[in-house]
Amino acid sequence: MNFVSGFKPEALGNTNLFKPMKIGNTTVKHRVVMPPLSRMRANEDHVLDKDWTIKYYDQRSKREGTMIIAEGAFPSAQCGGYAGAPGIWSAEQTAQWKKIIQKVHDNKSFMWVQLWVLGRQAPPANMASAGLRFDSPSDLPYQNEKQEAAAKEAGTVQHGITKDEIKQYVADYVNAANNAIAAGAEGVEIHCANGYLLNQFLDPKSNKRTDEYGGSIENRARFPLEVVDAVIAAIGAEKVGIRFSPYGIFGDMSGGDNPMLISQFSYIIGELERRGKEGKRIAYVHVVEPLATDFMLTEGDGILEGVTNDFVFSIWKGPIIRAGNLSLNPAIVREYVKDDRTLIAYGRYFVSNPDIVDRVEKGLPLNNYDQPHFYTMTAEGYIDYPTYDEAIKAGYK
Repeated sequence: MNFVSGFKPEALGNTNLFKPMKIGNTTVKHRVVMPPLSRMRANEDHVLDKDWTIKYYDQRSKREGTMIIAEGAFPSAQCGGYAGAPGIWSAEQTAQWKKIIQKVHDNKSFMWVQLWVLGRQAPPANMASAGLRFDSPSDLPYQNEKQEAAAKEAGTVQHGITKDEIKQYVADYVNAANNAIAAGAEGVEIHCANGYLLNQFLDPKSNKRTDEYGGSIENRARFPLEVVDAVIAAIGAEKVGIRFSPYGIFGDMSGGDNPMLISQFSYIIGELERRGKEGKRIAYVHVVEPLATDFMLTEGDGILEGVTNDFVFSIWKGPIIRAGNLSLNPAIVREYVKDDRTLIAYGRYFVSNPDIVDRVEKGLPLNNYDQPHFYTMTAEGYIDYPTYDEAIKAGYK
């Protein structure tokens, strides 16, 4: 393993990126954020590995005052479908989260837990074998022909969820949020991005409903906003964040193919701002940049030119986290953080550089990441990445 070749680091220690900022009930000491990064290190009961995971988050929270948004956790079994991903609905799962969060707190850093519901992105065979529904906003369309074939082979069909099932999902979010707070988390992030269930409701490409949860911009936003309101009521607005990907295409979302979709995101973000002005301002809004429209692609691929998330800043007046292909673009980061409400999420390179906060501050080279081991049940590619000093001693070039 070596440093990233062809990358010219730029020290950002003299920018707003290294100013403290109030987020919810905490004050981060810098604005480099670890975003949710699925790593698939949980057992068959969706409990995170008892040794590796604590070390993984320990390594990445050593810089005091760091904001860590943990990998997505399922609020219930019905919300999931991926083997190896964690849950946060059972006592055993929550107990392990508590140990992880305590380690982060020992380092005087902060942890938020992302609440993640797959919807039609769940593997149909996994859902069928567990006796669970294969859920979606609508019976049709499927995400793609491959997913449709897999559903038919598994003997299940895509199921447009009922109003009662929507209520149950909302209750699952609330239960998971309560568990996260009980485990010591600073708050939760509601995942409304990257083609998962709440994002599926926002997008007319996947939401073909004709009831009050589909059709209009207001109706498509109803379910996500019901989740937001219920979680706020349960744990307090200052403990809630939300993530959007306005230009994302992962999961067969519209992305830039539907320019009218910006009005959808403008509406829901406007509703969050309205709640804020009414005394229920959530802690932050987290947006994925058009620099990364599909998070499964290599950095630099899938960039959507000529569009921007700047519209979010004109609507939402609280903190905003920007994510997506920013680790290798310090000049863009320098421009972004001129806005004093901005935080920057460094994704894959936070995996391979546990001390990335120091490296960004000082303009140091970055370790390459080991992508084949992102989602494997191994310590390799998880807790074996060196700090900068360790990398130099190991002969990195």
